[in-house]
Amino acid sequence: MSHLLPSESLEEQLPKLLPGILALYKKHSETFYLSKSLGQILEAAVSVGSRTLETQLDALLAALHSQICVPVESSSPLVMSNQKEVLRCFTVLASSLPDRLLAFLLPRLDTSNERTRVGTLQVVRHVINSAAAQMEDKKPFILSSMRLPLLDTNSKVKRAVVQVISAMAHHGYLEQPGGEVMIEYIVQQCALPPEQEPEKPGPSSKDPKADSVRAVSVRTLYLVSTTVDRMSHVLWPYLLQFLTPVRFTGALTPLCRSLVHLAQKRQEAGADTFLIQYDTHASLPSPYAVTARLLVVSSSPYLGDGRGVAALRLLSVLHPNIHPLLGQHWETTVPLLLGYLDEHTEETLPQEEWEEKLLMFLRDTLAIVSDNAWICQLSLELCRQLPCYDETPQEKNFLYKCIGTTLGAASSKEVVRKHLQELLETARYQEEAEREGLACCFGICAISHLEDTLAQLEDFVRSEVFRKSIGILNIFKDRSENEVEKVKSALILCYGHVAARAPQELVLAKVESDILRNICQHFNTKDPALKLCLVQSVCMVSRAICSSTQAGSFHFTRKAELVAQMMEFIRAEPPDSLRTPIRKKAMLTCTYLVSVEPALDEQARADVIRGCLHSVMALLPEPEEEDGGCQKSLYLETLHALEGLLTSLLQRNMTPQGLQIMIEHLSPWIKSPRGHERARALGLSALLLRHFLEQLRVSALVPFHNLGLLVGLFSPRCADLWPATRQEAVDCVYSLLYLQLGYEGFSRDYRDDVAERLLSLKDGLVHPDPTILFHTCHSIGQIIAKRLPPDQLISLLLTMFEALGDPEKNCSRAATVMINCLLQERGGVLQEKVPEIVSVLRSKLQEAQGEHVLPAAQHSMYLLATQHCAAVVSSLLGSPLPLDRRLGILTGPGGPCTALPQGSRCFRPPLRPRAPADTGGCPSPCVLVPAAPSLVLCRASTTACEQTPRKCLI
Repeated sequence: MSHLLPSESLEEQLPKLLPGILALYKKHSETFYLSKSLGQILEAAVSVGSRTLETQLDALLAALHSQICVPVESSSPLVMSNQKEVLRCFTVLASSLPDRLLAFLLPRLDTSNERTRVGTLQVVRHVINSAAAQMEDKKPFILSSMRLPLLDTNSKVKRAVVQVISAMAHHGYLEQPGGEVMIEYIVQQCALPPEQEPEKPGPSSKDPKADSVRAVSVRTLYLVSTTVDRMSHVLWPYLLQFLTPVRFTGALTPLCRSLVHLAQKRQEAGADTFLIQYDTHASLPSPYAVTARLLVVSSSPYLGDGRGVAALRLLSVLHPNIHPLLGQHWETTVPLLLGYLDEHTEETLPQEEWEEKLLMFLRDTLAIVSDNAWICQLSLELCRQLPCYDETPQEKNFLYKCIGTTLGAASSKEVVRKHLQELLETARYQEEAEREGLACCFGICAISHLEDTLAQLEDFVRSEVFRKSIGILNIFKDRSENEVEKVKSALILCYGHVAARAPQELVLAKVESDILRNICQHFNTKDPALKLCLVQSVCMVSRAICSSTQAGSFHFTRKAELVAQMMEFIRAEPPDSLRTPIRKKAMLTCTYLVSVEPALDEQARADVIRGCLHSVMALLPEPEEEDGGCQKSLYLETLHALEGLLTSLLQRNMTPQGLQIMIEHLSPWIKSPRGHERARALGLSALLLRHFLEQLRVSALVPFHNLGLLVGLFSPRCADLWPATRQEAVDCVYSLLYLQLGYEGFSRDYRDDVAERLLSLKDGLVHPDPTILFHTCHSIGQIIAKRLPPDQLISLLLTMFEALGDPEKNCSRAATVMINCLLQERGGVLQEKVPEIVSVLRSKLQEAQGEHVLPAAQHSMYLLATQHCAAVVSSLLGSPLPLDRRLGILTGPGGPCTALPQGSRCFRPPLRPRAPADTGGCPSPCVLVPAAPSLVLCRASTTACEQTPRKCLI
């Protein structure tokens, strides 16, 4: 209706109409229709140039401002629409009375009330967008009024400020003096730590509060950089100055993305506009600083929303401003690096491999530049940035590697030694990652400057700086030793990395005179961290010696000393728990050392094997994953180190005798009453046998003289209580049978049908049913019987008899099964060995405790007698008196007399009484004891005569 009234009538009604509508705001909760009506009235009043409006302005602004400051918590369309209508009213007033409006709004930005400040900022943003022409000359005034809101820490206020700055960017405000402050504010908000993901709003909600301040700021920076053309000359190259300060680290990804877009836009405009004039932009970081920063942050590529990709892309785009020769190379290599990151995720990226790719990129860059002054300047900048990464150890470690790489490319020895000295003097030795990084730096530098690197380490140890730091630390008695040990640890690691990285043709000459001389003097320490550093460094030195092409002719005089020291460290570790990687590293060191000349003597070899086995085999079972993945990983790595050491020792004596020596050391653990120790011992045995088989080279047909002994040791373990041990035992027997075939002249790729059956029997060993288990053991015995040479049969049987007394009952039963299987299959060739077998069997029966042993042994005697009756009877008759009761049972029903041929006669001599005291406590007052062994033979004949007529003479 207000638009239909004549201007005079509207002017007359406004003094009544406006207060009336404003009064209705207090009476109604749904104010959308009131605001819409008020907006139409204001439009009509402005269109006719009403003077009454100005007199009502204070009340209007107060009412409208209170409406905009009401928090919008409802998703009702009318509530949202009311806000829009209120803002439209402000637009109408801004177009006619801008000065009065700003005089009302801007002072309210100084208030500390959250609702007032947020509502006022919302109106300011709307006015900037909707009344741009009227606000054109008010820009400096509006910019200056933002000073206090920029300091507000409230997240709602921050979001509102960012939205105001976004509106300012579109309308040229940031091009005014003071606009840089607004840009810096946006970057600061981009650098905020990522917040937890907010709850997702409903599908119909458009509430901007659902976004975090950081998310709004990141989006704003990118949109302003890419969509507002007038901001291009404001942001470029200004945004570059935010790359290097530590406080803006969190903003690196959005900064790099915006800078890439701005740089590409500049390149399209022409090379002259893209090249940065550093003399006119003194606040910008140098090309060296930008290169160092972007390269180092790329080492953690998935942090900060993928800053590695963004940093590398920016580095590639900036190549004309870094060095003119880098364009072609970076255009080729950077996409390869980006592709590698695309192939991985944060969880799957191999960090060491990724860092090595970046270091290779740096090395190639330095080689292309090939300018010593440029390289020295880059190394200086890298060193300057070290304090920036005190809170990020991984990146600081990589920065040290970059410094070492850059110094390695420098041709100025003075610069190299100067920087190395500064690094030693300023390093934070209390940080483990920094000690490791410093050592890596020295190692990489030694690739090109071995002499200078060693000389600088020597100078530092002798310098006043080192002595002074030690002296200062000694003042604090409670921590002096610990701090001093950390400095020593870093120096020892430096020597180790120098040996590992230095050129092979140069390192051997320096190992004993310059490197180990400075390492070995610290062996008497008790500090665990220093111990670990010592072991690590000696390990690196040993590996460097082994990898040298001149290792074969190198006589390492300190070898025995170092091996003895490593064994001392290993023995000092608790045998039942694994707390540090010291024993793992020490065993790795010994692995390298044993392959270096001179060879260890037999006693030293035995000490190494026994000490390492005792240090690992007695450890408690490996922890489950839920108990600690790191602990389980350390356990597995330690076990692998032991495997490598034993394999290396075996490699030095690849003979049947050498193999037997290794197995003899494992034998006590193979027979251990603790299951986890048996499992480890069988696993190691299987590994050694596989290695021996793989490396077997037979130049002449020779006997494998200890085959029977080894098969007899492992085969009863096929019935061990631990399924894993059974599987490993079968693998051991399998390898032994193929070793025998190898010594018989068969080729390595030959496959024997009988031996291959062993692999198919492994499934039966998993079955818990004893019947199936021992049937499988019988089948294994048959396979062994078919492939065992005759000359090895007696040693196999004698070893099996030893297993009858095994405390593991299942293994003892398996031994009886296999013994009887062997006697049944191959007993015919044992006639000359019958007395020995009977004697051993009798002695083992006296020792055996298991009830299953007696009937099994009785059956063994029966099987032997069926093939060599006279020899068995003769051996029994020749047994010394008095006979043991077990021997009487042995010759009872089912014993050898059952096997006597028809027509044989059995003699029973007269019996004589024995006093009760001689019976060992027998309750009978008097017992009859045989006067000769023939008596017990007749016990069996009683049963036999019932089946076959037989003459018995009493």
